[in-house]
Amino acid sequence: MAEAAVDRSSKSGLGPAGRPFSTFERLVAWRYLRARRKEAFISVIAGFSFVGIMLGVATLIIVMAVMNGFRTELVSRILGINGHMIVQPVDGPFTDYADLAGRLAAVPGVKMALPLVEGQVLASAQAGGSTGALVRGARADDLTKLKTISENIKSGDMVGYASGEGVLIGTRMADQLGLRVGDLITLTSPDGDVTPMGVSPRVKSYKISGLFEIGMSEYDSSIIFMPLEEAQLYFNAEGLVQSIELFVDNPDDIDNLRPKVEEAAGRQIAITDWRQRNQTFFSALQVERNVMFMILTLIVLVAALNIISGLIMLVKDKGSDIAILRTMGASAGAIMRIFFMTGAAIGIVGTLAGVLLGVVVCVNIESIRQFFSWISGTVIFNPQVYFLSQLPAEMDISETISVVVMALSLSFIATIFPAWRASRLDPVQALRYE
Repeated sequence: MAEAAVDRSSKSGLGPAGRPFSTFERLVAWRYLRARRKEAFISVIAGFSFVGIMLGVATLIIVMAVMNGFRTELVSRILGINGHMIVQPVDGPFTDYADLAGRLAAVPGVKMALPLVEGQVLASAQAGGSTGALVRGARADDLTKLKTISENIKSGDMVGYASGEGVLIGTRMADQLGLRVGDLITLTSPDGDVTPMGVSPRVKSYKISGLFEIGMSEYDSSIIFMPLEEAQLYFNAEGLVQSIELFVDNPDDIDNLRPKVEEAAGRQIAITDWRQRNQTFFSALQVERNVMFMILTLIVLVAALNIISGLIMLVKDKGSDIAILRTMGASAGAIMRIFFMTGAAIGIVGTLAGVLLGVVVCVNIESIRQFFSWISGTVIFNPQVYFLSQLPAEMDISETISVVVMALSLSFIATIFPAWRASRLDPVQALRYE
C-alpha cells in the first residue's frame, strides 16, 4: 500500500520522497504565499514580516554607512591638521630639527615632517573681546604642503605669513573677536620675561594675513598659525622646536613605521600616534556603532518573530491539506521543506529589498536631507553643530554582507520550528473532525 501511495504521489507531481526542493514542493510553497479571502489575515502577517525585514535591513545599512561617513570625515579633518605621529625629544631639545625633519621625511611611508612650536595664549582684539587660543609655529613651506590649511584659506593669503609678518587664524575666531584680514590681533602669553618684579606676561600684536576654515568649530575657533621663527622668539625657544609631527601615507600602518622612524632619528625619541591622542573620541564612536548595530538588529528579529507567528497560523489553517498530502505519500521532510521555503522566501525577498532600499538611500542621502529640510523648514544636521557641510554616507562591503547574512540567518532560523511542527502533524488527528 505504501509503495502504491508513493507511486501515485510520484505520478501526481509530488516527486520522490526525500528529494530536496522538488517542483511540487516549490509549487505548494508558492501557493501558500498567495492569499485567498479567508487567508487574508495570514497574508497580512506575512506582509508585515516582509516590510519589517526590509526596513530593518535598510535601516542597518543606512545607519552603518552614515556612521562610517562621519568617522571618515572627522578622521580626515582631525588628521588633516594634526600629525599621524608626534615625535618628541627625550635626551635633549630638538636643536637640529631641520636635519632631523629631513631624515624623518625620507622614511618610506612618511609624506611630510612638520617641526612645531606650540603654546597657549590669550587672543584679543583692539575693539574688545578675547578668547583662549593655541599658537602653532610652523614653517611657511610646511604649511603650504598642509593642504587642509593652504587649500582652505577663505580670506586673505599666505604671503604675509611667508614673509614672517603675519599670522593665520580661523574664521570662527575672527567672527568671535570681530576681526578680518589686515587687522591686528594681540596675543598674551603667561610665560613671559623674568624681571626683578617677577615674571611679566609677554604681549605682542600681529597682523592677520589670512583666515582659514577647516570645517571643525574646535579648530576654527582656537588655533593660530604663526611663522616658526617668530613663534620661537615669542615663546623663548630660539633655535629649537618642541616636537616634529609626521604625516604618513597610511595612518592605520603606524605600528610598522615606528621602528623605521626610531632608526632614522638616530637618537632617543618618544613617539605618540593619532590613535593614542584621540583614543577616547574614537573609542566612543566604535561603541556607538556597535550599540546601534545591536539595537537595529532587534528590528530584524521582531520581523523574524512575525514569520514564526505567521507560519504557525498557516500550519493550523492548512492542517487538513497537510494530512491529505501525507496520506498521498508526501514525506515529513517534504512537508517541512514546503513550509521552510514559504518562510525563507519572505526573508530572502525582504532582505534583498532592504539592501536595494538601503543602497538607494545612501546614494541620495544628501538630496534626501535637503528635501526634509525644505519640508520641515529647519536645518537638519546643522554644519555649525556637526562640523560637516553635508551628510556623509560611506558603505562598507563587509558590513553590508554581514547585515545580509544576519538577516537571512534570522529568517531561516525563524522558519525551522513552524516547518518542523508541520512535518510532525498526525494526519489522523488532523482529519478526525473534517
